[in-house]
Amino acid sequence: MDEQSLPPKTTTQEDLTTAGQRRINVIWEVTQALIALLITGAVVYAAIKKLDSSVLTNAFFLIVGFYFSRTNHQAIGGIGWKPSQAYEGR
Repeated sequence: MDEQSLPPKTTTQEDLTTAGQRRINVIWEVTQALIALLITGAVVYAAIKKLDSSVLTNAFFLIVGFYFSRTNHQAIGGIGWKPSQAYEGR
């Protein structure tokens, strides 16, 4: 069976913009994950060494809370047109 591709519905510039947005999104997601892992490692290290730091604990809950509230969602980020979606809740 010979399948034919559909003709493109975007311009070259739109494709370049989308590719750039994806690259920035990957950099941002990796940065967030790295920060979450580093703060988690710092909290584990402090617990092993029996170091008590309320600032570290508060930073941990703030950073990890924001990380998990922001990831694994269905909303499409970035700028530009987005298809309308029905709100499904969490």
